[in-house]
Amino acid sequence: MFKRIHDDAQSVELTIDGQSIQARAGDTVAAALLLAGTDYFRTTPVSGAQRAPYCMMGVCFDCLVKIDGVGNQQACMITVQPGMRVERQQGRRELGQ
Repeated sequence: MFKRIHDDAQSVELTIDGQSIQARAGDTVAAALLLAGTDYFRTTPVSGAQRAPYCMMGVCFDCLVKIDGVGNQQACMITVQPGMRVERQQGRRELGQ
């Protein structure tokens, strides 16, 4: 569904739920996960409905994930870093968990 227009940036390795993926330096975490085929980023606390990025500019909060052990991080606002550990967020996670 998503593809790159230009593919000349340096490769960065990170993990999503323990699985290694390749991203490009300068990508946001949300862009990297979407390009890797991730179908949802979090589930809602009440119904468990799956959510994925909607606005990609930090307004909607549907892209919340846990990054390097810290929950409630907006994946669309954070740039990938080598070795970054990303986990899909299940229900409500408190900041720092």
